[in-house]
Amino acid sequence: MGDIKLGYSTGYWSAGPPAGALEGILEAERLGFDSVWTAEAYGSDALSPLAWWGSHTQRVKLGTSIIQMSARTPAATAMAAITMDHLSNGRFILGLGASGPQVVEGWYGQPYPRPLERTREYVEIVRRIVARQEPVEFHGKHYDMPHPGGAGLGKPLKSTVHPLRTEIPIYLAAEGPKNVALSAEICDGWLPLFFAPKEDGFYRAALAEGFAASGNPSKADSFEIAATVLIIPGDDVEACANFVRPFLALYAGGMGARDANFHFEVFARMGYEDVALKVQDLYLEGRKQEAAAAIPLSMVEDVALVGPVDKIRDELQQWRETCLTTFLVSGPPSSLAGMAELING
Repeated sequence: MGDIKLGYSTGYWSAGPPAGALEGILEAERLGFDSVWTAEAYGSDALSPLAWWGSHTQRVKLGTSIIQMSARTPAATAMAAITMDHLSNGRFILGLGASGPQVVEGWYGQPYPRPLERTREYVEIVRRIVARQEPVEFHGKHYDMPHPGGAGLGKPLKSTVHPLRTEIPIYLAAEGPKNVALSAEICDGWLPLFFAPKEDGFYRAALAEGFAASGNPSKADSFEIAATVLIIPGDDVEACANFVRPFLALYAGGMGARDANFHFEVFARMGYEDVALKVQDLYLEGRKQEAAAAIPLSMVEDVALVGPVDKIRDELQQWRETCLTTFLVSGPPSSLAGMAELING
C-alpha cells in the first residue's frame, strides 16, 4: 500500500488537557507528519481541541480519533465536519466510532443495539448532508429526518453552508470482522485499535469483503488504514512493556461489561482468551495492578514495539508489510523526531 505515513495522536484528556499537545502537533507538522488526531470518551470532546490546536497549523491533516456517534445526531456531526473543513482549508478527516454500550447508554443516554446498522445509516446521512445535492430526507430504523412526530412541522432541509469539499473523508473505528468490512464498504478509511501484524491476513480478508460489497473495484487503492502503534524504546524490554500493560489491562478487562467487551474479543482472537479472562476477573474486582501484571510480554509485543531501538527497528519490518498505511504515534514532542527516524529509517 505504499510508504507508511505518520500521524500524531494527542490521546484522551485526563483531569485536564494532555501536557505538550500543541507543542507535539507543531513538532509533528515541522517533521512532515501527514496527520494529527484528537479523541473523546466521556470527558473532553474531540472537535474543540482539534479546532483550537489545528488553528496553529498550515499543512497537516486534522482528524478525530474518534467522534462517538451517539454524542451527536448525524446532522450535528455533518455540520461540524463542514465547519472544520472550511476552517482548515480542506484538511479535516472525520473519524467516527460506535463506542460501547456502557458509554453510549450510561453517558449519552442512547440505546446501543445493532451498532453496525446504526453506523450504516449515520454515515449515509452525513454523506448526504455534506454532498448538499438536495434537502435531506431519510427514514431508517434508527434515524428519521424529518421527525415524523412532534409539532408535525418538520421538513427536509439543506445545509445553509456550502461545503468546501462535497466529499469529506470518513474513517471508521472498528475491531470485529463485520465492522472492519463495513468500514471498507462505506468509508474512506479504517481506524484499528490493538492491531497485531500476525492478524494481518484476518483483517485483509474482512477488508476484501467490504471492498467487494462497495461495488468499487479500485477502492482498495485509496483506502487508508491508520492504526495506533505504541512505541516504547528502552534498554529493558520488561520495563518498557510495563508502560503498556496497564493500557492493555484496562481495555481487555475494564472496558465494557463482562459479556460485552469488543476489546476482550480482539485479544481472545489473538490467542489470549485465558489471559484476558484472568485480567477481566482481576480488573472487575478492582485489582488493577495485578491485572496489568498478568499481561504476558508476548501479548504486549504482539500489539506494541518495546525494548532496545535495534529490536524495534527489526520488528518494524513485519508492521510495514501489513495493510496499514499510517502509524499513529504518541509521546512528548521531544520524542517525535526519534520515532520518525526509526519508522522511516
